[in-house]
Amino acid sequence: MVPDQRNTFNQNFSDEKYAHLLSELNKDFENAIDFRVAETPVFIDAVCNQQMLDTCDYIIDKIVDSNFTAQTNGAIPANKNVPNQTAHPHFLAFDFGICMSEQNEPVPQLIEMQGFASLFGYQAHLDDAMHSTYEIHEPYTAYYGGLNKTSYLQKLQSVIVGHHDPKHVVLLEIKPHTQKTRIDFYCTAAYTGIAIVCITELIKEGNTLFYKKNDGEKIEIKRIYNRIIFDELDQMPADIKDAGRILFENLHVEWAGHPNWFYRISKFTMPLLQHPNIPASFYVNELTSIPEDLENYVLKPLFSFAGSGVIIDVTKTDIESLPDPANWMLQQKVNYAPIIKTPTTPAKVEIRLLYLWEEGAARPFPAINIARLSKGKMIGVRYNQNETWVGGSIAYAPSNSGITIGAGSSNTLNK
Repeated sequence: MVPDQRNTFNQNFSDEKYAHLLSELNKDFENAIDFRVAETPVFIDAVCNQQMLDTCDYIIDKIVDSNFTAQTNGAIPANKNVPNQTAHPHFLAFDFGICMSEQNEPVPQLIEMQGFASLFGYQAHLDDAMHSTYEIHEPYTAYYGGLNKTSYLQKLQSVIVGHHDPKHVVLLEIKPHTQKTRIDFYCTAAYTGIAIVCITELIKEGNTLFYKKNDGEKIEIKRIYNRIIFDELDQMPADIKDAGRILFENLHVEWAGHPNWFYRISKFTMPLLQHPNIPASFYVNELTSIPEDLENYVLKPLFSFAGSGVIIDVTKTDIESLPDPANWMLQQKVNYAPIIKTPTTPAKVEIRLLYLWEEGAARPFPAINIARLSKGKMIGVRYNQNETWVGGSIAYAPSNSGITIGAGSSNTLNK
């Protein structure tokens, strides 16, 4: 998207440099990366970067509106409502597919969003590895609002740990050491000092939770950094599902990433939004008729994760045979542009902007991002594994574009 940066990168690329990138990523966490890492970062121009930030700002205006809670109460399944919901989500992620406008300019289109944590730890690690491998010069940065690695990790620590001693905070997941995202867990634990705990390892005494350290010491849990997706929990064996029921009790514990926000800020919210950079979306159960041009739509389950269940080539039968249409969304198809020049065929790209929301702040702020490159129909690190120049990556934009993070609770646009 920035031709001079792309051409220079491609000219200087070598397989040896890519091997060095992988070595840097693995040296402290051997065999922890269970997905394909792309050979290249993505370079974003200031205009496209600002369009993404402005779109996020529009969505955040909706989230902080006093009507948002009432509008999204129906998003939380009756059997998934966790007590003690926080005043706001601590983590937000906005996924944008990069398309081409009629003026042949890169333009972002929102694919989906989530009020849930993402690779906040790993992306800082990836940025370090990119800089140690390739020549990435200022003003290009993966951080937003004037943040650098030091200040970013301070913000991340504040949001995840709060005012507690890190030993009383846990990253909670299902079988964390077998998850494809485990590299992020290890990075986060290294950066923050918190423990990684499986849901089956929780100990409950009264309404208080504990975990045991490797030496057997029992430690009270005062805050949970939640990484559990209930959709995944529902697919687990009975013993793990039974362990998960503890989360629905009235526990004496704080949440960093309360589970209810996963439902409230999700694909469920998309039909509530109207914006030039957001494709039109409709709840299937509210359709008065099925569109004739279904080739221009994609069918998505509202609460799946990582692309699971998405139907790209939709038919009328697909829609009519849905057993639970209230849990599905029909969204106008976004035509990702093969915009990233590679040594073979060009790649498409999706960029996820990651936001943090500090306690007591009026709004969240953009912190870092994820980029994912693909040469197939689906975007995501689990797809087109046999291709090159695809997979997980990071995006760099000029540091003088975007949002400035102030000392107070609000953000200002730096036009």
